[in-house]
Amino acid sequence: MTTEPFGARLRRAMDDRGPLCVGIDPHASLLADWGLSDDIAGLERFTHTVVEALADRVAVLKPQSAFFERFGSRGVAVLERAVADARAAGALVLMDAKRGDIGSTMAAYAATYLDPASPLFSDAVTVSPYLGYGSLRPALDLARESGAGVFVLALTSNPEGAEVQHAVRADGRSVAATMLDHLRAENAGATPMGSYGAVVGATLGDSLTAAGAELAINGPLLAPGIGAQGATAADLPKVFGAAVRDVVPNVSRGVLRHGPDMAALRESADRFAGEIRDAVAG
Repeated sequence: MTTEPFGARLRRAMDDRGPLCVGIDPHASLLADWGLSDDIAGLERFTHTVVEALADRVAVLKPQSAFFERFGSRGVAVLERAVADARAAGALVLMDAKRGDIGSTMAAYAATYLDPASPLFSDAVTVSPYLGYGSLRPALDLARESGAGVFVLALTSNPEGAEVQHAVRADGRSVAATMLDHLRAENAGATPMGSYGAVVGATLGDSLTAAGAELAINGPLLAPGIGAQGATAADLPKVFGAAVRDVVPNVSRGVLRHGPDMAALRESADRFAGEIRDAVAG
């Protein structure tokens, strides 16, 4: 059982290694770019290379579960090993599963990723709140019990997200702002940082203002969009303002395109981490 809260472990990892999160996204086109076959052998080679190259230097590795699930049980077995190997090397593992349901089904999802007895136990998991924030309670409670974390989709970088996330409730608050309010309440009083984070796209810019979003939630902000999606490290202070120190920028293709050369992967990750550290420090 992990007893130290995820927020404290994440804060230490970000301070020691820099705040970079690198995705592990073995989609078919990237496997092809690496000269690998789109099968279990290619998946294993890709995943092992990324973990071996980066798990001892980046704060967070974020496997995208779908790219493993598409290979069935053998793909999930590769994912299980990646989680274990990455954590053993010192990286925190954020499982990008975006699960969301109600009742016993949500409890089962929570047990899959947040129960230390599970072979897929991760330091944190992404979840979708669009069956209502209260539907996430099994994951929120199990995360607190096990010292894990939860990242809730709040303001995502895909353009379709705005139709739900920017929608205004009867009380005048946007859906996204409501989710951030809930997370702020979950993190109240936590030091040095809460364990309940939000996903907020680094590419959103002025649309954050349009959503009426207050990003300071005393918890981490996972920020996809650095690199291939167009955002840069220099954009982070402008987008996140006073909350920038709690941002965990995610880079996937920007780093992974340098594989399968492990030295090139490491060099790319180190470069992004340095740029992000400098931007956050001002």
